[in-house]
Amino acid sequence: MTKTSKPKTSSAISRDTGEHLFLVALGQRLRALRDRRGITRKSLSLATGVSERHLANLEYGEGNASVLVLVQVATALHCSLAELIGDVTTSSPEWLMIRSLLENRDEQTLHEVRIAIGETLGGILAGNGIASRIALIGLRGAGKSTLGEMLAMDLGFTFVELSREIEKLAGCTIVVIQDLYGSEAYRRYERRALEQVLQIYPEAVIATPGGLVSDPVNFELLLSCCATIWLQAKPEDHMQRVIAQGDFRPMAGAPEAMQDLKGILMARENFYSRAQYQLSTSSQPLEPTFAELRRLARTILQTKTVLSNAL
Repeated sequence: MTKTSKPKTSSAISRDTGEHLFLVALGQRLRALRDRRGITRKSLSLATGVSERHLANLEYGEGNASVLVLVQVATALHCSLAELIGDVTTSSPEWLMIRSLLENRDEQTLHEVRIAIGETLGGILAGNGIASRIALIGLRGAGKSTLGEMLAMDLGFTFVELSREIEKLAGCTIVVIQDLYGSEAYRRYERRALEQVLQIYPEAVIATPGGLVSDPVNFELLLSCCATIWLQAKPEDHMQRVIAQGDFRPMAGAPEAMQDLKGILMARENFYSRAQYQLSTSSQPLEPTFAELRRLARTILQTKTVLSNAL
């Protein structure tokens, strides 16, 4: 006798639908986190011991991962399990920065922060933190080094390429740091290099690594100590400029390179948009783009001078 299955009740159907939506949202967050950090699925597989196929299923909302697998993935991506699962306090760059600032603080400090937040929301304006440092953020190939060096020379400021400072601290290239010690060690070097630059140079133009915004603590430090400008470019321009520099790695064995690049840009867009100012480097040639950057920088410095005099 053939056993017939009972039709699902409306509550069971609702539960199944809810579980499917959760898995789809989980997959979208996993892909966004991976793209934001510039990690390929293969690299994530090697770091976690989870197969590429299983990771792909997770990203497409078709895999029902165990908690232990999610912990492995979160550890490899250097994010909290809450961020991967979708806690509301991980839903935006500002939330992530607030979380990182408050993490491991004692009760007295948390109390003082809560009072300060209450006063700010009640209408008390925070003090002006604009410094005579201009930091350029954006993905590699946006023009940070070229335009940054031109701007520093024009302003009479020191030009600092943070990637080079990181390599000086580590005594090796960034590629070697990441290959031998991992991205967590790289972020530590990045933070130390940024802290040193901020201590040494009261006036500077700083070209930052494209992935700096992925670390909430490092990004918050940059935002609090520098006027920030997001240099934007079309994905095609990013790719062409990097290749023009002699680096063919973006295309090596990666037919989906452009798709991956667009995914990284999309994943980091909300973070880059935290910058105080934005400037497209794709809309016009170098000289008029620099002229616009120069005008913007001088406006920033004039605003700082006026505010300092008012205080």
